[in-house]
Amino acid sequence: VHLSPLLLEGFNRRKRPVTRKWHIDETYVKVRGRWTHLCRAIDSLGDTVEFFFSESRDLLAAERFIRKALNRHGRPDRVVIDGSRTTREAIIACDGESRLRNRSRERLKPISIRQSQYLNNHIEQDHRRIKRRIRPMLGFKSMACAATVLSGIEMVHMMRKQQAR
Repeated sequence: VHLSPLLLEGFNRRKRPVTRKWHIDETYVKVRGRWTHLCRAIDSLGDTVEFFFSESRDLLAAERFIRKALNRHGRPDRVVIDGSRTTREAIIACDGESRLRNRSRERLKPISIRQSQYLNNHIEQDHRRIKRRIRPMLGFKSMACAATVLSGIEMVHMMRKQQAR
């Protein structure tokens, strides 16, 4: 438990590049009897792009997740989301910021957002593997413990998908 954040940091340095089409969705995890928010993104090949664990499902948390993914993996061409309005607003806001910060001479096209409940089945099936590991635990006792264990579970999941170089 203590080493999983360090292992994840080392794994992220050796992680393969992701494709330019992302699927973003959120799922819920129980911490101290309350449902908390786990936001995840995968690319078109099924590789994990990024994940983010927070207590609330608001615009601020969605923007932090999108910024984290954009900083680590660059800009995608297309993003597929379900029907979440906060995720859509966060993508638009973070896309505008990244285009303003762009120092190259070429103009960046805005990120294409596709909202479809049925096109996001790929990530819904990917949630299943994470939930299968969490279900026997019957929830977590604290947010810090949940974040650490979830980072370890996500890292093992990425290792099984052979995402490292």
